[in-house]
Amino acid sequence: MHTILHLGLGSFHRAHQALYIHQLHEMGDTRWSLTGGNLRPDMADTLAALQAQGGAYTLETVTPQGERSYTRITSIRQVIAWQPDLAPLIAAGAHADTRIISFTVTEAGYYLDAHNRLDWATFPDLSTDLAQVRAAGVGHTIYGGLVAILRARMLANAGPVTLLNCDNLRHNGDRSRTGLLQFIEALGDDALLAWVQANTTSPNAMVDRITPRPTPEVVARVQAATGQHDPAAIMAESFIQWVIEENFIAGRPEWEKAGVEMVQSVQPYEEAKIRLLNATHSCIAWAGTLAGFLYIHEGTHHPAIRQMAHDYVTDDAIPVLLPCPIDLEAYRDVVIDRFGNPAIADTNQRVAMDAFSKIPGMIAPTMRDRLARQSSIDSVAMLPALFLAYLQRWHAGRIPYTYQDQAMDPAVAHAICEATDPVAAYAADTTLWGEMASDPRLVNALRSAYARVLEFAARCEHCPPSQHT
Repeated sequence: MHTILHLGLGSFHRAHQALYIHQLHEMGDTRWSLTGGNLRPDMADTLAALQAQGGAYTLETVTPQGERSYTRITSIRQVIAWQPDLAPLIAAGAHADTRIISFTVTEAGYYLDAHNRLDWATFPDLSTDLAQVRAAGVGHTIYGGLVAILRARMLANAGPVTLLNCDNLRHNGDRSRTGLLQFIEALGDDALLAWVQANTTSPNAMVDRITPRPTPEVVARVQAATGQHDPAAIMAESFIQWVIEENFIAGRPEWEKAGVEMVQSVQPYEEAKIRLLNATHSCIAWAGTLAGFLYIHEGTHHPAIRQMAHDYVTDDAIPVLLPCPIDLEAYRDVVIDRFGNPAIADTNQRVAMDAFSKIPGMIAPTMRDRLARQSSIDSVAMLPALFLAYLQRWHAGRIPYTYQDQAMDPAVAHAICEATDPVAAYAADTTLWGEMASDPRLVNALRSAYARVLEFAARCEHCPPSQHT
């Protein structure tokens, strides 16, 4: 049996990649199994629960019509408890049976700037991690972890391995590979650099399934439906998609039997998903928070918020993606329907996070493409304008939950909010805008959009939501 070692045993991996391997097992194809663990000491309770259950857990699936079903997932055959030196994780990755190392760390966890260079200046923990690798041979960023695993694999002569990125990062295989190679260059390990270049591949992939953070209510519903108490239970929407480029150096599961799309280029699928789904998701989360909602579906059903999302996609995103093999208008409508599913109860807090990496990765490209065509950016400008208003509330301590953003320097964010002209200060931030920073067309569009957002927020304050679900 071959092994996929997955780094990042969060809810998304367990609702997505692990399900596909489980489905293959159900079909009688048991040639591949999953081993998983984390690079950082998070999710200790979940890992302990998974270990106690032999890696098994229950997935609750919810349709837009509210129909629920339950599946016991058994594809994770080994759960590795976290320890500081990552020794068991490294040993698993260095085993000859491991043919794929996959990972989910969120977009900000790759520390890349707009030019795909490691951003050492913005992310001091990257330099700290490099120093830890030099001193102890292992770090806890994705790069520090992979370096330790791949170095052990090289020394063990365990053979080639595919590095499979499962995050919402544009060109995720190419970009994470670029970051890894730069990290190894900075480390000065020429032998490892040559080995990684010759013995690994990094296919680009597009993943999609809304998977909220699990709540005690999920555990309670699973127990009521199955009679089994499962503290590792998770829930996800019924929609699922995985598109992967055919670029595996050491074999792969026959994922296509379970519905995975294996393609030569993932780019059109990736762009459609990032711009029409991910960017729209953030739009609804920021706007919904401003309107006083807690959940994504509430904002999706608010007429003004729904119109903002529809106008962004229709006016500015779709035109720059054509021609496309996907029916983008139909895709837009499916996305909005998915976001409106009240059974998912996805929180604005989860979706609103990491704007300082999402704006440059998911929103600025549409603005850049529109400006290159001398076209209006009025509709897309509403999205970063929503976040600026959101940021002002965060600055004032008025966001009703903790905002998390790995790529944001809080001092810089507070300075933007305190500036005499916050819009100009916001538009000047190179982390967000790269070479577009302070472009007069950007500044003007943001200024106009921000005024519209403030009007929207003021209307919402005078007509607060009658209830939250």
